[in-house]
Amino acid sequence: MIKRLLQNLAVPLVLLTIWQLMSVFGLVRPEILPSPVAIMERLWLYLIPEETFQEAGSLGAWIMSSELLGDLLASLQRVVLGFAVGAGLALPLGLLMGTDRTVERYLNPVIQFLRPIPPIAYIPLAILWFGLGNPPAIFLIAIGAFFPVLINTISGVRNVDSIYVRAATNLGADRLTLFRRVILPAATPYILTGMRIGIGTAFIVVIVAEMIAVNSGLGYRILEAREYMWSDKVIAGMIAIGLLGLAIDLGVNRLNSHLLRWHRGIES
Repeated sequence: MIKRLLQNLAVPLVLLTIWQLMSVFGLVRPEILPSPVAIMERLWLYLIPEETFQEAGSLGAWIMSSELLGDLLASLQRVVLGFAVGAGLALPLGLLMGTDRTVERYLNPVIQFLRPIPPIAYIPLAILWFGLGNPPAIFLIAIGAFFPVLINTISGVRNVDSIYVRAATNLGADRLTLFRRVILPAATPYILTGMRIGIGTAFIVVIVAEMIAVNSGLGYRILEAREYMWSDKVIAGMIAIGLLGLAIDLGVNRLNSHLLRWHRGIES
């Protein structure tokens, strides 16, 4: 395990060393590309609480006085709310379109027309409709999460093995039982994959939305740092985004593995 860890870290460590040496010898301007040490120092200052424990009055208030943790929490709340709205609408609609061909024929042209439009293109309308603050950000995130969940849910229902359907029908299963005991469990891997993609897309969209419509969150903080030419803080914010995105993806992947522990091949 140690050997594998060293192999995984070898290239990043070499690149970081070269980067640091280039900064030490003045080969790159710190205003354009700060050194790794400077970025880590900025990330630490971004993380530590701004108030003392006595000033904050409680442990929770002291922790949340950290600018980084406050921004992480704000971004995470928007992702969760937007994803809940988008997935909550996409899941039943996808199940309906997957099981009912008539509904699919009427709605599919509209879905295929709207699907290629990136959520960023809705920014002017989102601000016009909802103003500034959380509502336009949640609206954009919901759009970003909606289509991956919808398309994967439809695909999951359509790819249910017909042998299962015929076997359940021959055993006397009615339509509701067939849907609940056969179609939905068989489509679950596709649905969960769509949710994993959807929450990843939601996290991308929240950063863009925070750069335009709100005054908190990781996206807002990166835009603020750009205005003051704080390149080290821009990169520190990017690192925070990467770490939060990685944590979310790992958490969703673990949840999927737990929910699909029955859906495994011989090798697992």
